[in-house]
Amino acid sequence: MYAVVEVKGKQYRAEKGAVLRVDSMEGEAGAAVTLDSVLLVSGDKIQVGAPYVKGVSVKATIKEQVKGDKVIVFKYKPKKDYARTQGHRQRYTMITVEDIVGA
Repeated sequence: MYAVVEVKGKQYRAEKGAVLRVDSMEGEAGAAVTLDSVLLVSGDKIQVGAPYVKGVSVKATIKEQVKGDKVIVFKYKPKKDYARTQGHRQRYTMITVEDIVGA
């Protein structure tokens, strides 16, 4: 059984025991999180929401807060003495799916 959940505008496939890397969420490691925006549930039969499936939620716990790989942004314009270098590391939250409730 699995569910497709929406977290901060992005969709993830959640199965029991799966570890998902989602955009940064508030909370400490070990905190419980309930994801109510379930778009689809697949079990004995497939339930598709319009836009969300009613009465179904995904329970998860926050595993850790991590940073992604560094992305280098380099801007350059020839003959204009213009060169800029900037780095960025996106913050992510690792969550562990505990159960799909109501499916």
